[in-house]
Amino acid sequence: MAIIVNLDVAMAKKKMSLTELSDKLGISMTNLSLLKTGKVKGVRFSTLEAICKTLDCKPGDILDME
Repeated sequence: MAIIVNLDVAMAKKKMSLTELSDKLGISMTNLSLLKTGKVKGVRFSTLEAICKTLDCKPGDILDME
């Protein structure tokens, strides 16, 4: 099984661009882009928490299993 990252879906629901999310979180667009495309091997809970707070969602809205 593979983990699927649905960050783009959560961002679309809040009508937030990658640039805007990057600015609000203080995380580089490169790192967010890598996360969004699922090209990272891990994500810190603190980063996941910040993303969820900013997008007003739960971790399960961003991460899923195939």
